[in-house]
Amino acid sequence: MVKKLIVSILILTFLCVSTVNAEEENEDKESIYDKRMALFKKTEALTQIPWYYLAAIDNFERNTQDSSEPEKVISIDIPSEIWFGIGNASEYQGVEIIEMFDGKGKDGNGDGKADPEDAEDILFTMGNILLEYGPTEDDIKIALWNYYKRDLTVQTIKNTSKVFRKFKDINLTDRDFPVAINYNYSYNNTWGDRRGFGGLRTHEGTDIFADYGTPVKSTTYGVVEMMGWNLYGGWRIGIRDIYNIYHYYAHMSGYNDDLQIGQVVKPGDVLGSVGSTGYGPPGTSGKFPPHLHYGMYKDNGKNEFSFDPYPYLKKWERMAKN
Repeated sequence: MVKKLIVSILILTFLCVSTVNAEEENEDKESIYDKRMALFKKTEALTQIPWYYLAAIDNFERNTQDSSEPEKVISIDIPSEIWFGIGNASEYQGVEIIEMFDGKGKDGNGDGKADPEDAEDILFTMGNILLEYGPTEDDIKIALWNYYKRDLTVQTIKNTSKVFRKFKDINLTDRDFPVAINYNYSYNNTWGDRRGFGGLRTHEGTDIFADYGTPVKSTTYGVVEMMGWNLYGGWRIGIRDIYNIYHYYAHMSGYNDDLQIGQVVKPGDVLGSVGSTGYGPPGTSGKFPPHLHYGMYKDNGKNEFSFDPYPYLKKWERMAKN
């Protein structure tokens, strides 16, 4: 009896500690988003660069960095040669010295130093780098290209800024399953399987089999980047999300009437319906059973590559059913 009581107490203690730890982690996560937003708004007031562009740059860089490292409040990493100036080997943080070497580092918190590890200094510096080209959307697009010199990076940052601007928030973590769960469907892990049409190739996604007309939904917050016919995918849609991930929906029978390229979407938005289009010229259908091909592609800032969506689909399916 005593042993059972001790075990019960230990289990209760463990559960209480686990609950407290989980609550503390959630509070920490919420507070870091609050801190970020406050810094973005402050920098907007100082530079007139809209906060959602600064947030999108920070978000892009965070999702190209090593996820095993502790999460920073601000993850923008401005190269030393840009911050301190070429030839400034001492990397002295005094603003006057940095300006002497044509460095971009700025003092954002009024302490007289331009510290590349200080969140306020980083954002103020990035705001001023953008402001060199002007404050309009076109100006900022040019500034981003001159800074990153990569079209996909510029496009991703622009898309993310549109999402943040629309929802007036940066803590957007909801997800949904890509087909309506109140319809009949089935799927297995088919990523990496062989496909023969058009030559031997690897299957870069998961096939979710469902009846014709089953609603297809956005799994995430993002922007519609691609629509139209593809020889392999038939009628397909590509959505770029705020985590540098491209979501690819293929073999659809058609699109939602009001869907268009450049549109901001959220989890659960209906994109169209399941079909069996593809493997031929526009309009080809019925060469395989109706299903949705769902693929995910990660951009690490240098390359874009396919990865297995199956574990994420299982997780989102559980979330959608709860």
